Amino acid sequence: MRGSAGRVVAPRRALGFRGVDAGQDQACLARVGISIIAAVKRPAASGTKPPSRRRKPAPTRRPVVLVTGLSGAGRNTALNALEDHGYVAVDNLPLFLVDDLLRPGTGDAHPLALGIDVRSGGFTTPAVVDHVRDLRARADLDVRLLYLDCDNDVLLRRFTETRRAHPLARDRPVLDGIIDERRLLQPLRDHADVTIDTSQLAPQELKALMLGHFARRAEAGLRIAVMSFSFRRGLPRESDLVFDARFLRNPHYVEALRPYTGRDGGVARYVKADKDFKGFFRGITSLLEPLLPRFDTEGKSYLTVAVGCTGGRHRSVLVAEELADWLRRRGRVVTLTHRDLEAGAARPVAGIGRTG
Repeated sequence: MRGSAGRVVAPRRALGFRGVDAGQDQACLARVGISIIAAVKRPAASGTKPPSRRRKPAPTRRPVVLVTGLSGAGRNTALNALEDHGYVAVDNLPLFLVDDLLRPGTGDAHPLALGIDVRSGGFTTPAVVDHVRDLRARADLDVRLLYLDCDNDVLLRRFTETRRAHPLARDRPVLDGIIDERRLLQPLRDHADVTIDTSQLAPQELKALMLGHFARRAEAGLRIAVMSFSFRRGLPRESDLVFDARFLRNPHYVEALRPYTGRDGGVARYVKADKDFKGFFRGITSLLEPLLPRFDTEGKSYLTVAVGCTGGRHRSVLVAEELADWLRRRGRVVTLTHRDLEAGAARPVAGIGRTG
């Protein structure tokens, strides 16, 4: 069955392949364990010089991301983000089919994202842990386990707002199901390569984090996320470095500037006029200059730098904007987000509207 744009459309209850184009039929077959191999050997003509032997390049390891975590924490958003960046995404694949899908010799090195949760066929925590260990031991795969976490009260609100049933609480309170699932999945959290807490993340912020962590490594290098935030709403849990801009003079107390943000010229000029602004910003960049090459050397793929102020609208926004510009001028790959810029407005959060 094909959609109007030539995209292969499979029933939702099929294996759940996502992002497979019509021109990828052979690759699609390979992904379910069927390979089509055509090899023709031609004898060398008499008198011709045999081809010189060249060292074979090291085999490419196929990127595989296993996405798991609490129901409602944003698994579907995470899978969509990976699909947008070149992964083939498969959700709720029964465990007994994982080995077939990743069978050696299928000839497909396309990046793969597998969504696994308590509804996956054959799911038990020990079985998933064993599968992860076995896959990590394979030389042809680059396997990473992503665990999506979230606070209980946020999950409870998401399920209440969407009126969806929790998979472990069909006939009892939702909170009971959340608590049981958290206990059930704790061993997976302990084995995760990456843990992301989505309690305060909007969908686009989660997608930006996914890009930073799981963009194809040959294309990515060190990716830097710069984020502004409000201390009133808590520290960003994913941050590696945190800078406090609350000592700078505050435009909030200037009535003419209060409605604006750190992106606006008047606010920027006011904050930069603080006698300590230049020294503060120079201190941040002086810290980063020697750190970034070391992060490159050790192969670090992602760095989150957070800048906070009281309300997350003026000082932190300006400093984050300036820092992102400084990094980009030095050739760095940067994503910039302002977590609490619109704190007073209704704000979608990763995971709302779905239970994945």
